[in-house]
Order: sequence, then structure tokens, then C-alpha cells
Amino acid sequence: MGTPNFAVATLSALLLKGYVVVGVITAPDRPSGRGRKVNTSAVKDFAIENRLPILQPNNLKDPVFLAALQSLGGNLQIVVAFRMLPRSVWALPEYGTFNLHASLLPDYRGAAPINWAIINGETLTGVTTFFIDEKIDTGQIILQKEIAIDENDTAGTLHDRLMDLGAALVIDTLKLIENDKVETKEQPISKQLKEAPKIYSETCEVNWNETMDQIHNLIRGLSPYPVACTHLVNGSESVFLKIYRSDKEKDSHNYPLGHIVADKHGIKIAVNGGYLHLLEIQLPGKRKMLAKEVLNGLKLEKNAKMA
Repeated sequence: MGTPNFAVATLSALLLKGYVVVGVITAPDRPSGRGRKVNTSAVKDFAIENRLPILQPNNLKDPVFLAALQSLGGNLQIVVAFRMLPRSVWALPEYGTFNLHASLLPDYRGAAPINWAIINGETLTGVTTFFIDEKIDTGQIILQKEIAIDENDTAGTLHDRLMDLGAALVIDTLKLIENDKVETKEQPISKQLKEAPKIYSETCEVNWNETMDQIHNLIRGLSPYPVACTHLVNGSESVFLKIYRSDKEKDSHNYPLGHIVADKHGIKIAVNGGYLHLLEIQLPGKRKMLAKEVLNGLKLEKNAKMA
């Protein structure tokens, strides 16, 4: 059960290792974009290519769906980047249902663990397999694998590394289940768990009063999607701007926070602790470009700033 590319890697690994996939459950097709074109999930596309049976329920408690799921005859269910399951689904197969989660549980339970690990400046994360229970991401842990977060990682690069690491962990988990060697452990109880809630548009707005590290990590943690954003105030004009990549320069200055310093080499912003160099940005209606390319068609006023 899964929807995005993150789940495709696991599905592909299952087939490559010779496991019999009796069915794939993924999200219903949805219209999106200005043209409201109906798009299929990455998991569905992969399943079609490999001639796997597909179920796309709107309601996971629908008796018709439950009957169809049971008729597939699976003895184990694997969940990767899907929605919360009712007991009638996760308790159905003989060997239960386990989930692959892109964090070291119990930290970063929720919808966006990869993004928040980078936003919060973590240097270590990982993947976890666990048996599903009634709550979200709280079940008994089967296996975990750690991975370092590089200082230049973005949500995109870390996603890809965790995707491959997670697929391998699912195979390791399956081997334990096959050989009846699973030894689960409860998730540690902590009063200070780090959370990974869904990211909304307000999450993406840069606060130029924060430190250089905080802003840089926000940009990394939201790239390539949904992307950090701000407003470039240039004289009487305010332009919406997306920021995909940045770099840090520790230094002292007397500029107000958010002040733009631009030269032939690019754009840098005065922040707490130095300057933040904007490397890759996007203006409305334009393609993503290097910041120094944007300067070719943008005349900045003396007191231009980010707000």
C-alpha cells in the first residue's frame, strides 16, 4: 500500500527479490493543476507496467473494498507512504501489516519526517519498520537503520537516499518474518518527541529575523518541494520569490535583517550571523534560475530587501 515514488522503490525491490505481490493498493486518481488533468500515482503507474492487480479505494471501510482486499489472498501487508488504516484492513492478513517510516521512531511521527529533520537541523535520521496498530506511527518497532544527514542535503537528496535504504530495510524485515525471527520492541516514551506535521503554505514563509542556520535549513528542508518562499521588496514593488538553494557566509555586518546585497556574482541577504547567498530562485511565471541569472533582468533599488 502506497502512493508516491518513495513507495515504488519498495515495490520494485519486492519484485526483484522474487516475492509474490498479489495486489497493490494506492490512492484514487485525482485531477490537479490548472487544466484539472487526471493524474495517477507513481505506485499505480509502476503496478500497471508490471501487470499487478490494483485497488484504489476512496473509503478504506467500504465493504466492497474489504471484500476485494480479502479476495487477493495476501498473508502480509506492507505500507509505505499511505494513509491511516482502520483495524478492518491492518488486522486482515495472517502475518499482520507493517509500515516503513522515514524517520527513527518515535521521533518525527507524521506526514513530513524528511522535511522536518532537515528544517530542524538534524545530522542523523533513518528508516523504521513497525507493525501497525490503532494509532499513527506508534506500533512495535521491528528494525531501524540510521543514515547521516549531510550539511548540503535537501529534502530531495535525503528522500532518495532514505527511499533506497527503506526498500532494503523492508526486505530485511520480510526475511525476519519468513524465518519467524522477529523480535519487536516498544517505541520509547518521551515527553519531548520531535514532530513531523503536514507542511502548509505558512510553513514555507521565510522569517528573516531567524538565524542564518535556521533559514538555510528551512530552504534545504523544503527543496525541491514545496519550496521556501519570501517577498522581494524592490522600491514600491513586492515580488513573490521561491528559494531552492542557498549557502551560508558567516560574517559581521551593520545591515538591517533581510537587506539585499547584490553584485555581478549573485545575491546575498543580510541575516543574523552573516549573509545567506541565494543560489537558485524562481520568480512568478519564470523557470527556476541561478540567482545571478535573475540579476540580468532585474534592477535592484538601493534599499531592496526581503520581507
